[in-house]
Amino acid sequence: MTQAEQAIKLWRAGVAAVDGYTATQTALSGVSKPDRILAVGKPAAAMARAALDHFGTVPTLVVTKDDHGRDLPDGVEVIEASHPVPDERSLAGGRALRLAVGAMQPGSHLLLLVSGGASSLAEDLLPGNSLEDLEALNRKLLSEGLDITAMNAKRRALSRVKGGGLLSHFAGEKVTVLAISDVPGDDLHVIGSGIGALPETYAFEATARIIASNAHARTAATEAAHAAGLPVHADEEALHDDYLSVSAKLGQRLRQMEPGVMVFGGEPTVVLPENPGQGGRNQALALALGREISGLSGITVVVGGTDGTDGPTNAAGGIVDGSTWTKEAEIALENADSGSYLDKADALLVTGPTGTNVMDLVVAIRR
Repeated sequence: MTQAEQAIKLWRAGVAAVDGYTATQTALSGVSKPDRILAVGKPAAAMARAALDHFGTVPTLVVTKDDHGRDLPDGVEVIEASHPVPDERSLAGGRALRLAVGAMQPGSHLLLLVSGGASSLAEDLLPGNSLEDLEALNRKLLSEGLDITAMNAKRRALSRVKGGGLLSHFAGEKVTVLAISDVPGDDLHVIGSGIGALPETYAFEATARIIASNAHARTAATEAAHAAGLPVHADEEALHDDYLSVSAKLGQRLRQMEPGVMVFGGEPTVVLPENPGQGGRNQALALALGREISGLSGITVVVGGTDGTDGPTNAAGGIVDGSTWTKEAEIALENADSGSYLDKADALLVTGPTGTNVMDLVVAIRR
């Protein structure tokens, strides 16, 4: 096994530990059978599948990203929509969720499965706002380098299903919310812009839990490293800053790193130029880290979004070492075109949809 293969194996171990199916299946122990299942987010299909395998037939609606609504039983209603910029289908998804909640009868039990990506995938706009307004807001937010908490606060201002709005339409007896966190602090009011959050006042019985997070993924990656006989020098949520600041801070530590493994999690931000090239924040961070370790032998770094995608691309991130950086890489980084450069260098991390979404994960190995 090459060092790159081993680094990817540890990264995958972290992601596997927060798989939406497994996390949901474990969390359902002791939960009574619901009358309706609603699942929204990138891992929504995996979460819904776990619930249906556990409970049997239950009316179910899944709102998820394009090509993520696979392997569900017949009869499940699936709405696939655009991410990271919403489209008409996102409005259809948000409206379908609101109508489903509003149609539930007194005495009923709703199981709401929430995960990252819901901010774009499901929306029901307050009167006076249009899809064009929503698209413009999301493009602006994605280019400004804001963290997810600030972004989702602005999104909630346009919505009647975010920030507790969805469950304000519930007239039943009981709601169970199970959430996979893709935000710092695992705040249910921030995950999916609060589409699974409780309203300020409510008259139903409510239980809400975080069932998978970045911390769980990092722990699994470090445990896999220990099992392989590798010392672990870091296990930290250290990526919450502009990607260039993150790469500078991590670069210094990587250059001084003893043989072994470092694991980092979080979600860096990127300020995009007017006409960005190909790539996402993980590909940008990977290439920037390639600059930091340029010329060093024996060190490999894997950077990837745990959902298997990175921005508007089909890659999760990148795999870099001391030979990745060149003069052409500098131009790619400046033009927000890291994905094109890493693709030509055969350095993209491509996994396909992973069935989870707990922010980003970095694994570094040094011989």
